[in-house]
Amino acid sequence: MNQNWLVTIFFFVLLLVILYLAFLILSPFLKAIAWAAILAIVVYPVYVWLVKLLRGRATASALIVTILITLLILLPAFRIAGFLSQEALELARTVRALADGGEIELWKGKPLVEGFMRFWETISFQLASFDVDLRKVMVQGAQLGSGFLVSQATGIAQDVFVFVANFIIVLFSFFFFLRDGKHFCDSIRRLLPMDPEHQSHLFENIVNSVFAVIHGCLIVAIIQGLLAGLAYWFLGLPFAILLGVATAFTALLPIGGSTLISIPACIYLFIQGAYLKGVILLAWSLGIVGTVDNVLKPLLIGTRLRLPILFLFFSILGGLALFGALGLILGPVLFALLAALLDLYMKEYARA
Repeated sequence: MNQNWLVTIFFFVLLLVILYLAFLILSPFLKAIAWAAILAIVVYPVYVWLVKLLRGRATASALIVTILITLLILLPAFRIAGFLSQEALELARTVRALADGGEIELWKGKPLVEGFMRFWETISFQLASFDVDLRKVMVQGAQLGSGFLVSQATGIAQDVFVFVANFIIVLFSFFFFLRDGKHFCDSIRRLLPMDPEHQSHLFENIVNSVFAVIHGCLIVAIIQGLLAGLAYWFLGLPFAILLGVATAFTALLPIGGSTLISIPACIYLFIQGAYLKGVILLAWSLGIVGTVDNVLKPLLIGTRLRLPILFLFFSILGGLALFGALGLILGPVLFALLAALLDLYMKEYARA
């Protein structure tokens, strides 16, 4: 009897040590693996449909879906990166022209710019009495800033390398999650000391939680893009459709959201001298478009997860603080699993 206990204790101690070492090995890649698993859950119905279409060719189906997802992510990313690069170069030329005093005539007709130039001249005149050349200070500040960016070039290059490596890991894991996901889930189910009914209920909660969060975020982002796009069109902003689509994309971001597009659009209207339109757009963006995210997202996600809005609110905020952008999904999913486990406890154990 004592020998059996010794063997049992040795087995579980060894198992815990191996699990801990395996966790340490996988810990640098856990976020990438989690994103791959979430993405696989979302597109798994498409994969199943494709497997039926290709008569059971699982590897080919997973490869096709992986390639399509890669193109769906990379093509818009390259387009946006190219657009932002051009805008950044144009902004750099404008700032340099402003600092050097060149091409300023193009902007002098704008009321806001004229006010800024009068303020600039007044401040420059006041500082000149103290032997301070404001333009020279700005140029030196720009030089220091550029020198800092150059000094950080190595770190930026490392961050880009890490991002590319994580993206490759996500795609690699995503392929195998699609192809072997059912086998993975069946293996995990056999390890859980639960009845098959409870196992199915637990896995259904995971899938439903992921779908609820993803669908809720997408629906809210589309609504925000439509509302903002209508405002851009009504107020006469150029490229209103493009700005609306860009607002929908940025609405998916946990930080900044739709304001990353709407606030620069308001600034553009103020620079053009359309102060009333700028105020209207600012009020619409903060009062209506921003409120949609704060009100509609908890309602959509909370209703499907059957979580109180208060718990959903804190699960999203706490998830973002703990896991970063991944917490936007993991936070509500973990709370939904907690609710499912508590429900199981009430049904099976609290009665006893």
